[in-house]
Amino acid sequence: MRPRRKSTSAVWRLVGALGLVVALWAGGLFWFVRQIPDRVADTTSHTDAIVVLTGGSERLGAGLELLEAKMAGKLFISGVYHGVEVAELLRLSQQAPAELDCCITLGYDAEDTVGNAHETAAWMAENGFHSLRIVTANYHIPRGLLEFRRALPQAVLIPNPVFPAHVRLDGWWRWPGTTRLVIGEYDKFLAASLRGVMAQLFSGAT
Repeated sequence: MRPRRKSTSAVWRLVGALGLVVALWAGGLFWFVRQIPDRVADTTSHTDAIVVLTGGSERLGAGLELLEAKMAGKLFISGVYHGVEVAELLRLSQQAPAELDCCITLGYDAEDTVGNAHETAAWMAENGFHSLRIVTANYHIPRGLLEFRRALPQAVLIPNPVFPAHVRLDGWWRWPGTTRLVIGEYDKFLAASLRGVMAQLFSGAT
């Protein structure tokens, strides 16, 4: 009978450990949702440049409006499909190419947020820029800032979220589409955070 008692005790310890992990994950999820901005906190500061992370038409429109308002002198669009040109992007956004195309650079190398950060950092270094306004979806801001702070530790970074109509953060758990989106982004944020911790541990060990 003793081996059976030991086995039962081990099972309960495992269940308790799993329950703790789930509770921590769930608590972190609600913390993460609170980090998603519901407004643009800084609407007045000028920066050397603006970056738009591709992935939604609202982002490009917001970036072009900021450039037109002279919130920065240059606009970098990161993660553009190969073959897309400035004039085409401007036409899609109903902007006059003659007004803005001289101030826009397209980046074709990035395939994810890490790539966006490194591609933008290289462009910033080439141009001697030190401040950047980051335009992306509000739910992407926490992870975007995490990656950009790693790639540009000395730069001034200003988040400029846009707010997709299909993302309903007010009572997000009631909307299956938003729930899946938020959980997916939270898991990516955790993975990015863990990758940073592991990088620091290994760099410290060498």
